[in-house]
Parts: sequence; C-alpha cells; structure tokens
Amino acid sequence: MAQSLNRSIGGRTFSIETGKLAQQAGGAVVVRYGDTVVLATACVSDQPMERVGFVPLTVNYEERLYAAGKIPGSFFRREGRPGEGAILTSRLVDRSIRPLLSKKFNYEMQVVLAVLSADRENDPDVCALVAASAALTMSEIPFSGPIAAVHVGYIDEKLVLNPTLPQVEDSLFDVIVASTREAIVMVEAGANEASESLILEAIRFGHEANQELINLQKELEQFRVGEKREIESREESPELVKQIDSLLESELSGVLGCEVKKQRNQEMDSLRIRARQELGGFFTEGEIDSVFESHLKAKLRERILRSERHIDGRRADEIRPLYSEVALLPCTHGSALFARGETQVLGVATLGSPREEQTLDSIGLAGTKRFMHHYNFPPFSTGEVKRMGTPGRREIGHGALVERALIPILPSEVDFPYTIRLVSEVLSSNGSSSMASACASTLSLMDAGVPIKAPVAGIAMGLVTGEGGKHVVLTDIEGAEDANGDMDFKVVGTARGITALQLDVKLKGLDDKVLGESLEKARVARLEILARMAQTIACSRSELSPYAPRMHTITIDPSKIGLVIGPGGKTIRSITEETGSTIDVKNDGSVTIGSQNGESAQKAIKMIEDLTREVKVEDIYAGKVTRLLNFGVMVEILPGKEGLVHISELADYRVDKVEDVAAIGEEMKVKVIEIDSLGRINLSHKAVFEDSPREPVRGAKSFVPRNRGGRDSGPFRRDSRS
Repeated sequence: MAQSLNRSIGGRTFSIETGKLAQQAGGAVVVRYGDTVVLATACVSDQPMERVGFVPLTVNYEERLYAAGKIPGSFFRREGRPGEGAILTSRLVDRSIRPLLSKKFNYEMQVVLAVLSADRENDPDVCALVAASAALTMSEIPFSGPIAAVHVGYIDEKLVLNPTLPQVEDSLFDVIVASTREAIVMVEAGANEASESLILEAIRFGHEANQELINLQKELEQFRVGEKREIESREESPELVKQIDSLLESELSGVLGCEVKKQRNQEMDSLRIRARQELGGFFTEGEIDSVFESHLKAKLRERILRSERHIDGRRADEIRPLYSEVALLPCTHGSALFARGETQVLGVATLGSPREEQTLDSIGLAGTKRFMHHYNFPPFSTGEVKRMGTPGRREIGHGALVERALIPILPSEVDFPYTIRLVSEVLSSNGSSSMASACASTLSLMDAGVPIKAPVAGIAMGLVTGEGGKHVVLTDIEGAEDANGDMDFKVVGTARGITALQLDVKLKGLDDKVLGESLEKARVARLEILARMAQTIACSRSELSPYAPRMHTITIDPSKIGLVIGPGGKTIRSITEETGSTIDVKNDGSVTIGSQNGESAQKAIKMIEDLTREVKVEDIYAGKVTRLLNFGVMVEILPGKEGLVHISELADYRVDKVEDVAAIGEEMKVKVIEIDSLGRINLSHKAVFEDSPREPVRGAKSFVPRNRGGRDSGPFRRDSRS
C-alpha cells in the first residue's frame, strides 16, 4: 500500500512516497521536490562475500533525458555511459552514505537512483541523496541513518536554503551539506572567494535544515516491512592479537618516521610477511592479514595522537617541501610542474576557439562548457602496474573539484574569448594529488598568459580522533594518513577566500568545531603555498604563447547574422577558407575570429564588417564592376551588396555604350546618391570627382573610363593604354 509524507523545505513541498513503484526492490522510494522526481531503490544480495575490508556498495545515478523533455544526441538516440554530472552525483551519494554502512556486513549492496522528471529549478542531486537514505532506511540493510542533504546559497547577503538552479548563478557560493541527526558527514562547495567564517556558518545552517528531512524519514520508517539483517561479528584470536601486537610494538617505531613512502611501505610489507611466516602454522593467512592491518592502523593512530606529528615526523601543521616550475614544454600554450613532498603534478593549459566548447547532453541548464579540467592518474604515479583505460569515477571527481575551484578566477568570455582546457598529469602521488593539481593548473594558466583574477592553491586536511574527545588535525596529509585517518578535507582558494572545498569523513559524523579548526589551519597553509608559487611566477604573462591562436571579438547587428552565414553556410565557409581563420557567431551578434596570423584575422574582420555595414547616402566606396547593362553597370560596393551606376552617371560627358568606359572585374570609385524605398542602391562615378577631383579612396585603384571617341578633359583624360 502506497504511503506518502511531505514537508515544506525552502518554501517548496518535499515529499517521499513508498509502496507504489519498484515493489520487488529491497527498499524503494520516490522523492519529489517541486516538479523534480527521483526514484531510489536499495537491494542486497542473499549470499555473503568473502571478507573484503571495505563496504561492498555500488551507487548508480541515472539521468533519463526524457526527464527534461530531451532526446539523446548520440547516434543511437539512447542514453549511453553516464555523463560527468551523473558520475559526480553518484560519488556525492556514495561518499555520504558509505560511512554509515558497516565493513563487517559482507553482502553486496546496490543503490540505483533514476531521475524521472527534472524541472530545471530544483537540483536532483540532493533529492537523490535523501532518496538513497530513505531507500536504505526502508530496506533490510543495516544503516546508521537516516541522513539528509540540502544546498545552501548566499544571495543579497543572506543564507538561502535550496536556491533554485537559476538563483545559484547569482549566489556567492553553493554549499551542499549532508548530515545525520547528530553530525555532518559530507560537505561539497563551490564559492567565489568566500570567507572561512561564512562557509562555516552555511554548514551549520544546512545541518539545522537537514533535521526536518531526517524527521520525515523517521516517520516513513514505520511503514517498513521486515526486519534489518544482523551484522555478523567475528572474534579475533587473543593469541594472534598478542603475537601481532608484540611484533608491531618492537619493530614499528623503526619503520615509522621514514619520509620516503616506498621505503616505508617495503618495511611494512616485510613485517607483514614475517608475521605470516611466524604464525602461519597456527592461523590462516587471511586471519593474520586482517589482524595485522587493523592493529597496524591502531598503532599508527596512537602514534599520531601521542606525538601530535605526522607519520613521517613533521609537525601536525607542517607542509612538506614545495617545488614549482613553469614553461617546461616548448610547444604547449602553458605548462607547469608543482610538487609537494612525493606528490608531483604536471599541469598543461591549451587555448582554443569558442567552437571547441564542450557540448553537454544532460538534464541540466547548461548546454555547453568553455572551461574544462581533466585529471589523469596513471599507475606509474604510485609505482604500480595496472590496466589503463578511460578515466574512472575518482579521476572525474578530482578533475571536477579543481575545475570548480578555478572557475571564479577565470576571465569572462567577453574579456577573453577562448575555450580553455587544463590537463593535470599526476606523475607521482603520495596524498592529495588533486590539491597539487589545483596549484599546477594555476601556474600553467599564468604561464599561458590567461589573465586570471588571482592565483589559487589547495591543501588537504586530515584528522585522527581518540578517546575523550582527543583529536589531532593534520595539515597536508599523505596517503597513509588518508587511508588510516578519519577525514579528508580538501580546501582550495585564493588569498582572499575559498573557491571550493570537499569533505569526506569515515566517522559517523563530524562536529563544526573540528571543521572550524580545520578551515583556519587550511587558510594558513594556503597562504604559505601561494607565497611559494609567487616566487615562480607572480602574475599572468603579458602575452599569449606564440603557439596559441589570437582571438578577436566584434559585434554585429543580430539581424545581419544571416548575411555572415550565407545560404547553407556558404559565405562564412568562404571567408574561413580565404583567410584561414575560425569564425564563431552567436545569436546575440557577437562574432569571434581566431587565427594564428594577425593579418589573416584582420582580413576576416574586414570581410565581416563589409558584409554587415550599413550603406549610407554620400558614402564613397571602391567597388568592382560585376555586370554590364544597356543602361548602366552594376558595381559591388560591399560583399553581396550591389548598386547601379546609371549610364548618365558614368562620366561628365555623354556615354553611348557602357562597354566604352567599363569592363567586368575592373575597380570603380563610386558614391551613393540614393537608396530608394525598395532598398535599391543608386551610385555615381561622376559624383566622386565632382566632389573631390583628386581625393583618393583608400585601398582602391584609380578607375579610368575607356573613352574611345569622346573628349579628353578633367579627370576623364583618355588612358594612353587603351
């Protein structure tokens, strides 16, 4: 039997319904916010898996283009692999619910989210997250929820709950906050240099707003059919624990403190192998490895809490050694190398014409994207051998985070009419390669001569918690601290404020005091990194790379766009072929001309201006004779625009035949003497010389009429070559 509950959230009705759709799924709900509708299902397998040491969860977010009244643009006219937006929403949901599922529950789980209707006002992402939580709550899967999520904006100096998609364009920031009843579990944000205090206020505001949605799910839970499954508990052998603890206690101190990741990992692997050899006759390899890993993690955490230092011996707030360099690659438009400790990223910037914008086939508002950041993480960056293929969810997520962080500092399309693509190649990784990508990308933009508003840098913050509220916030975490810690908090921004952040936790949640402390320490670290980057390159180069195209923008009357395009694109194609330039025309009348050669670009600009120029009476042109008629000649004064020079206006004497004074292809200086009611242009060659006998027309050759039988007087003296 269908059940439905609703609340007013942000001035709009938010409803959750269960029992109507997808009734064979373990848990199924339909969330509706405004006219955006999302179906969520949660299923779990019947057979357990072998112990895998992580939560065996898969989240799939599916965008059906019919939801926005669109037909897919692919060849097959059906949805293919998920787009970048869908992948990012899948990650958003996964990162929020995963900490609330137990690693000891060894059954494969899948959450599927399908957008059935998109009103382009209410973002489906937070609807999907709430729907996923509700579906898990209604299923037999053990879940430490429910959770909820909202968007928080800042418009007209006020915090706004769930601003509509058009409103977000005018907001200082867009912060997504996911939380349980007690604490925050995930934060993601893009901002236009917002202060740490304002971001923290927005997080608190979002956490409070989530409580109403959590209460709604609690009410829905009464309609759940069936019980939650039990989590199997496996007791560790006391003797095995004793032996492992003894080994780690005596040997681990010599392993930790090593600054070289590879050497430290090799020594830890040697300890693991030694434990297998010494205890293999009494316990299975799986039992030994499980106890070894869990107790190694505990020892690492104890050491950090006790010493308040990083694993490698640094102070908790100390950044690893920094290095940066620009202009590494000779033929790219911009390049930079940034390294922090053993993490090293090569950033490369490429500039293109507006026609190279990315076309988006999604249910969102945007149809194209002029700025792209792509992140590559090859296996050699960690010294491993793995299959290489298309970017995974992690690579797409890291690339999008840096892209979001850089958007606020890019010049507008009006000021800088280029499509910009950045690629971050991770060459070596030991933690926080995405934040190194933000630094390398900024440096490569400045090296390319892109006039950015301010440099951007990023830092990753970690956390280790203990009993009695004891905790240590770590600045610039490395890989082992990310894997064994409780938080990965990436913060990116300029010297003025934050441009993006992303928080993931492994706890059941995080209080805002720890967040406030982390934000302040991230700010101090960011300023230190920015100062070091400024020593390499302080501002954008004054000129673009010689390999980058030169873009010029002019504006024409939108009603004349058709003249530039021509029938079937014939005119614009001919200009492109003749000048070797790229030409992009927008509906508002802005025309962008790109060329490697400035002379070619100017030639194309002149041709376009000539096509769209208004012809006025009294104007003088250097035209070309296109047709000879019995009563005069037709002269093309601008591309595609002809006027008639009547036979009586060809000379200041009687002309019997137009052939005597004109020939097709010859240039003729003419003056506009009339534009009639039908738009027909009447010209005069005679009037040019009557007004100014010796005034030249710039760029025109002198036209001398062929007078084979008339008089030789004034400007019409007989051409001796005739």
